[in-house]
Amino acid sequence: MNLHKRIEAKLEQKALEGSLRTLKPVVGIDFCSNRYLGSLASPEEITAWLSEFPFDQGYGSGGSRLISGTHPAHEAFEYFLSREFAAEQALLFNSGYDANVGFFSALPSREDTILYDQLAHASIRDGIRLSLAKSLSFNHNDMQDLENKLSKSEGLTWVVVESVYSMDGDQAPLAELCRLCEKYGAALVVDEAHAVGVLGSGKGLCVDLDLSHRVFARLITFGKAIGAHGAAWLSTKAVIYFLINHARSFIYTTALPPLDVYITHQLLVKALEASVLRIELQAKVDYFREMLAHQSALLPSQTPIQGFLVPGNEEVLAKAKQLNQAGIACKAIRYPTVPRGTERLRIIIHAFNTYSELDHLIHTLNNHGT
Repeated sequence: MNLHKRIEAKLEQKALEGSLRTLKPVVGIDFCSNRYLGSLASPEEITAWLSEFPFDQGYGSGGSRLISGTHPAHEAFEYFLSREFAAEQALLFNSGYDANVGFFSALPSREDTILYDQLAHASIRDGIRLSLAKSLSFNHNDMQDLENKLSKSEGLTWVVVESVYSMDGDQAPLAELCRLCEKYGAALVVDEAHAVGVLGSGKGLCVDLDLSHRVFARLITFGKAIGAHGAAWLSTKAVIYFLINHARSFIYTTALPPLDVYITHQLLVKALEASVLRIELQAKVDYFREMLAHQSALLPSQTPIQGFLVPGNEEVLAKAKQLNQAGIACKAIRYPTVPRGTERLRIIIHAFNTYSELDHLIHTLNNHGT
């Protein structure tokens, strides 16, 4: 079998399993994107920001951060992040994926143990695979299982969680996690990608719960509620300088363009000020859950991420198609992205979704519910 035939055979197998992925633009009422707050700036505001930006060095950054890619926009944004998010220092990465891969492949050593929540994002798992450390998952949000593994772990132990889980929408018990990590001398790492801009102050659950000083490192991203791109690690100066010197996904990539960093900075400022939008968003989440309280298929979540279980790849694809035919953009999440038997519609509620749109979604789910 030649290479092309082998590739085609593997694609055909994925198609038979109902797990073949394709690229399609969003069509219909948006209940699938991570743009929780919608558009944070008007075209006029963006035009004004562009007029203020110095383009004397062109658009691109010109190289990696360690060669020619560090510009005043990067430095100003990192300083803002450290001040606003209660950290000693911040370091920008090109994406949340790059940030997680760089962090976990660089910091844990061969003698260490990494304990990660079984629902941790693929970018965390990929970073851990590149690490030399021993790694084990613990049952989702199960503090007893975590403590059992902490009591047996070898070397320095890292505990890795998301503050809000991207597929289930539930929250990590951060206070209990801090207590356990302190008891066993473990380093707690929290991915705040789906909390920043969305819950409470918009600064993430670690800040809102006054736990920042008890967490080893936090990841925040700008491609979701902020509506831009990129990510940043928040930690001590020593950790940040270690990443600058050892995180390959930081060292060996062209830096984010300074204009993009500048615009992201402005959007984050607006997101942190958008308390009214966060209140409106939570009200719509509460309304959605109240109207579907009778549906056993609805996973428990008080965040904008709502999972509606439809077990089986073919079955969940059929449900997503029914929603799409009703003018609703909602994606089927299939195995192996989620464990077999937990395939679901991943429904995202936004501040910009109207109650009329919510009613249409609720009616369609009830008509085609499991």
